[in-house]
Amino acid sequence: MAKESMKAREVRRQNMVDRYAEKRARLKSAGDYIGLSRLPRNSNPNRLHNRCKLTGRPKGYMRQFGVSRITFREMASAGLIPGVKKASW
Repeated sequence: MAKESMKAREVRRQNMVDRYAEKRARLKSAGDYIGLSRLPRNSNPNRLHNRCKLTGRPKGYMRQFGVSRITFREMASAGLIPGVKKASW
């Protein structure tokens, strides 16, 4: 389980990315790289980190399902993910 402070940091970064997305696109299309450099660093979408929606785990993230590999395995074993059978794990 991820720390609450780490989850909150990701939420703040996402809010900042959303807030500056239009301005960033406008500056990028105009080629104003000095203006881009003046924007806050956390407003860049590259600084976002994928986290498991249930546990907040940053590693082993499966993009297709939005959860970590451990959560995926638990859900598949419980039969919560349709079309996934337990093979040899």
